[in-house]
Formats: sequence, C-alpha cells, structure tokens
Amino acid sequence: MRIELAGLAARHPAARPGAAPALHPTELAVAEGEVVAIIGASGAGKTTLLQALACAHRPFAGQLRLDGENPWALPRRRLQRLRGRLFLAPQVPPLPPRQRVVTAVLAGRLPAMGLWTSLRSLFYPVDIPAAHAALECFDLAEKLFERVDRLSGGERQRVGLARSLLSPARLWLVDEPLSALDPTRARQATDTLVREARARGVTLVATLHQVDMALAHFPRIVGLREGRVAFDLPAAQVTRDRLERLYAQHEHELRGAVALPATAAVADLAPAAEAPRAAPVVMHCR
Repeated sequence: MRIELAGLAARHPAARPGAAPALHPTELAVAEGEVVAIIGASGAGKTTLLQALACAHRPFAGQLRLDGENPWALPRRRLQRLRGRLFLAPQVPPLPPRQRVVTAVLAGRLPAMGLWTSLRSLFYPVDIPAAHAALECFDLAEKLFERVDRLSGGERQRVGLARSLLSPARLWLVDEPLSALDPTRARQATDTLVREARARGVTLVATLHQVDMALAHFPRIVGLREGRVAFDLPAAQVTRDRLERLYAQHEHELRGAVALPATAAVADLAPAAEAPRAAPVVMHCR
C-alpha cells in the first residue's frame, strides 16, 4: 500500500480542540512494500503519526492518501473496507485477559471473516494450524492454548505481533513493538516483521525506541523531533551527529537505546549475534 502525506497535521486523540498539534504539517511518501522505521524521543509525535496513518483519527490539516485515496473523503462503508486493509499493532495489545492465545491470534483475520464465522471462531477456532505457525515465527508456539492473562508482558506483545501474520492488511503499522522484550527477543521480533513484510509485499511502518534495531533492520529511517520530520534518510547515512541533534535534551533516551562509540558513525554498528533458540514445544487442546 502506498502512503502519501501532504501537509498533514494531527493532534493527540486526547488533546482538547485548539491544543498544539502533536504532528505539525508533514510531507512524507512511502512506496508499496517499503519498510520504514520512525525514531525520535518521547513526545516527538511518533504514535500520533502512526494513528493518523491507521485512520484512527481525522487530521485537522493537510491530506492523507492511501493507494491514491483520501480515506476521509470516502463513504463510511468504503472507509471501513479500507481500514480492513490496515493493521495497527499498539504498544500494549488490547488482548482480553481470559481469552486463549489461539483466539487472540486468529482475531487478526476478523476483517476478512463474515459475522457467523467470526462468532464461531470464538468457541471453535477456525484455523489452529495457521495460528500455530504465526506464533512459531515469534517463538511462542507452546503458548497456543494458554490464557492471555497467564502471559508475561513480552509474550503478550509478541502475540499482538503474531496477529499481523494472519491479517489481510496491506499496511502494517507497528507502535514500539519491542518495549517489553529483551535484546534477543527484540532482534528476533524485528527480523520476523521485516522478513515477513518483504515476503508478502506488505508496507511496514514501525516506530522504534531502540535506535540500534532500527539501523540494523530498516533501510530507511525517519527521525521525528517535536512533531516535525528532522530527517528522512537511508540507514547508512544516519550518523552519530544526526542522532545527537535528534535527541538533544533527551540524550538519556538515546543512551538507553543504543551505545554510541566515541568516533564511529552509528550506521556502522552491527547487532550482536542472536543466541540459539530452543525448539518450541506444541501444546494440544484438552
């Protein structure tokens, strides 16, 4: 799915009318099948940008086009169909605590399901092998029939990401997907998202707090500062100097996100080798 922003400006959904915008007029274009990371300090407008792309709230200025269409100019039914082609993964997945993991993952297919099929799937999951395969990509296959409230925060985050692999969406919008993951799991999850998006020709836009992960896995980096695009560059051109300017007055976030060497460009950093993973153990329904 192609993305075009023409002077788009948006406020945080909880902001009062007339409040300062979280995202100032922005120009941005993303080609179909491209993978892009958005970085910046807390409050830079990353989540607001992602929600605007997901048609979660209407911008107050400018225009958004998805595959050449302005979502907010469409009739209600066509807007709903368009939203079915978008997948938004929030930082904290909205998973019902008493729901089984298999049902939570299969919910990614809801936009393509009819009413009766979706209701039936709540009690008799319609495609258990597909849910198992999606979880296996995130090393969670053994949690297939576990209840959501028995998962750790990081496991819940990975269940939310596994939904994307079953979604019919052509645009994946992923908000801070690594916040509850250790470095090894974070590398695995990022690699899986990028690999699967490329294999399916899906456009992927992800906000990341982990700058090293963004530089290692995403060919294009967009830096946001105070609601404005500070740079939009290939990862190889994102240097230490650019990052220090992007995170000025927020240096502690940059230090926590990536260890900066004294002289080398950050673009030259390579991720540490991932530890070997144990083979998942499949749990069967009883």
